Amino acid sequence: MSYQKIDTLNVNNSDYQMVSFDKIADRYDIDRLPFCIKILLENLLRHEQDEFVEKADIEAVAKWDTSIDLTQEISFVPARVILQDFTGVPAIVDLAAMRDAMQKLGGEGEALNPLSPVELVIDHSVMVDFFGAEDSLEKNTSLEILRNKERYQFLKWGQSSFDNFKVVPPGRGIVHQVNLEYLARCAFSKVEGDKRWVYPDTLVGTDSHTTMINGLGILGWGVGGIEAEAAMLGQPVSMLVPKVVGFRLSGRLPTGVTATDMVLTITEQLRNHGVVGKFVEFYGPGIKHLTVADRATIANMAPEYGATCGIFPVDSMTMDYLRLTGRSEEQLNLVEVYAKKAGLWHDDHTKDAEYHEVLELELSEVVPSIAGPKRPQDRIKLNEAAKAFHDWYREQIDVEVVDEKTDFVAEGGATPEVDEEHASFVEFQGNKFNLEDGAIVIAAITSCTNTSNPSVLMAAGLLAKKAREAGLSCKPWVKTSLAPGSQVVTQYLENAGLMAPLRELGFNLVGYGCTTCIGNSGPLPEPVSNAIRQARLTVTSVLSGNRNFEGRIHPDVAANYLASPPLVVAYALAGNMNIDITSEPLGKNKEGSPVYLKDIWPTEEEIHQHIAQFVSADLFKQKYADVFKGNDVWNELNVSASAVYDWPQSTYIKHPPFFEGMGAQPDPIHAIENARCLVKVGDSITTDHISPAGAIAPDSPAGEYLQEHGIEPKDFNSYGSRRGNHEIMMRGTFANIRLKNQLAPGTTGSVTTHYPSGNEMSIFHAAMRYKDDGVATIVIGGKEYGTGSSRDWAAKGPSLLGVKAVLAESYERIHRSNLIGMGILPLQFKPGDTASSLELKGDERFSIEKVDRGQKEVKVTVQASDGQTRSFNMDVRIDTANEFTYFEHGGILQYVIRQYLQKS
Repeated sequence: MSYQKIDTLNVNNSDYQMVSFDKIADRYDIDRLPFCIKILLENLLRHEQDEFVEKADIEAVAKWDTSIDLTQEISFVPARVILQDFTGVPAIVDLAAMRDAMQKLGGEGEALNPLSPVELVIDHSVMVDFFGAEDSLEKNTSLEILRNKERYQFLKWGQSSFDNFKVVPPGRGIVHQVNLEYLARCAFSKVEGDKRWVYPDTLVGTDSHTTMINGLGILGWGVGGIEAEAAMLGQPVSMLVPKVVGFRLSGRLPTGVTATDMVLTITEQLRNHGVVGKFVEFYGPGIKHLTVADRATIANMAPEYGATCGIFPVDSMTMDYLRLTGRSEEQLNLVEVYAKKAGLWHDDHTKDAEYHEVLELELSEVVPSIAGPKRPQDRIKLNEAAKAFHDWYREQIDVEVVDEKTDFVAEGGATPEVDEEHASFVEFQGNKFNLEDGAIVIAAITSCTNTSNPSVLMAAGLLAKKAREAGLSCKPWVKTSLAPGSQVVTQYLENAGLMAPLRELGFNLVGYGCTTCIGNSGPLPEPVSNAIRQARLTVTSVLSGNRNFEGRIHPDVAANYLASPPLVVAYALAGNMNIDITSEPLGKNKEGSPVYLKDIWPTEEEIHQHIAQFVSADLFKQKYADVFKGNDVWNELNVSASAVYDWPQSTYIKHPPFFEGMGAQPDPIHAIENARCLVKVGDSITTDHISPAGAIAPDSPAGEYLQEHGIEPKDFNSYGSRRGNHEIMMRGTFANIRLKNQLAPGTTGSVTTHYPSGNEMSIFHAAMRYKDDGVATIVIGGKEYGTGSSRDWAAKGPSLLGVKAVLAESYERIHRSNLIGMGILPLQFKPGDTASSLELKGDERFSIEKVDRGQKEVKVTVQASDGQTRSFNMDVRIDTANEFTYFEHGGILQYVIRQYLQKS
């Protein structure tokens, strides 16, 4: 029996084919389904005739039994794929290498093309080298082009060589905001044969914050580059039927509370509840008071609260946003008519769905907040922030050292008294001061989380205006920057007269892209950096971002706080985290009287008036009219016309070795014998700890490689910009300065102990020594291994280092999938077992039995240095049949190549 029913929908005088729920609604109550599950059901019904969809898949989703743990594997086919340049470059590098591999195996390389629309936005490459000046944007852009010319040439070649692939050039905005404001369709239309289809707009993306699009009612989430490449090439995304947590919102935000405060509160609540691997769906009477920009702020943070997605329904607010951002009337009609016909429209009469779990938040109870110093879920009430920092600071250092210091509590954020004898003395741009513990050295309005939201950006501009009118200035040691999500932002701030006061405070435009939030904060002024290091100061940053993991923002900055854009400006005025900005003055006015935060905080009426007057559809239409057109430098880049890339000499782009020695058929799976532990770590190891990111140190293996190839340290650029060169990336794997490898106690960064020699060396050099000796390696981890961004190099790097398996207590969803995609076996300790309880020191030899299809546990045998052996069982975290297929092929890309060869 087929469950598929096709209806014809006439919109804009055109006929569209659509899948209807009518046929299956005779047997199941579809109204009980959450909005996101209806989208998955439509996806299954539309692909019912494809080999990867079975009747049981459809029934499991349609039945929607929330009383049991669903173990049904389903396949999801996204309508499109979105990339950013850091994660997108290696994806296109892999596609180019796959064309080579196909040719070597007798196929036609140029036949390999994306089968779904793929859009890449160049937004992760701009760094804040220059700030606080009128020409900051121009200088940063020039440096960006100079540093990344080879990468940009390669991407431009990809755009001309691959079908279904478009590139948004640098300087247009952040990928998630461009997606929200322009690329999103809401209702996706596609011509197949002589028919035109309409179905929900869905996607996967190579950035974990792809979930921002959930705010527009579009189902999508972040995947590793490996999984995204497979999706581009027609492979479905395998997943278990998800648990869905309903999050009921009621009431509305009180005056003076921002969307950022709300999302930090929600992040804390969801992370405490535990939603890793689950879908979160927001509903309730409170959602009608949230704009799409507010919703997108919440959805964006899904990786921070651990969910696969955080989705809102399609409703009248969705239509208002599509209209505001300049979508055509034809598209608006299609979205509304289709959503209502398909049963995907939400209004006051919509019946509440059934969820596995339900949480609630009364929005009127949200208070101003920040989060930090190291995790986005660690929310702090604003009026407790100074004390929280002070308490945290005391925990970082010995009590004796604290007693010898004078805690900095400056009156009204006054410049510290100057004592030139101290190591903390700084002379910078005509200012003399002693830098103190708690000093805010970076204040950045940045990232996709907030710069898509006019309410918080207008608030920041208005606060800056009031601060300047009161005669306040930012402290001279604060590196200030404004990196909006799109050109629309600066235009409406300029039109509102708010860019001028922001500039006067040093918040000059530094670029359009993801900057400080991903570690592209650029260098601190040398005098400031020298003082921090010489006096061993604990300094801080405040940013309007979504990530503040340890070591991520800047190597000199120990504590990092997430805050709304207006609070970023306020903290830049205060200059130190030890100041309670809710009760202490930010500074003094021209008459010498104290100025408090409440004195310059804009009213809700002011913010709304400015949005109504200066944020318009015409503005979006104007700025996005030529979104795929680059500047003169981009347009003048010369690229090869060859369908198969010619791989010129480059330290940015290099032919990867993933397919070397690959045959037309996969090799049999073997047991792992006598492996050595390369890295042993504790809980909450993020992909930032594993994957190369940030600056490249001259004395690191990657720095040595670059210097051997004639690249001077000043031209190193970042690891992120060099993701297309595997030689650099494998050398930077496990090289985060905050990584604590338990095999090298007392050290941080890329250090391990090689066995059986017992010599300490870099992780890269140890890995190469093991490979030369024919010894496989493993990694041992704790809870939540691989949290954070969906970095494919967190799996590619270990694979190239020779890692065959990871043994951990639990995994973040994306990273576990990426490990399988690179042929690495993810094993999970049994409940109650840990590396500690099993007394694993890391100097043993590890043997792991061969894993067969469907096998749920495997025996691990450990041989100690004295020859004694013992065994224990671990869970095999290959969760689906498709995942095992990828694993037995040695990786997902190898599988795709062999599939293409069979068809050709």
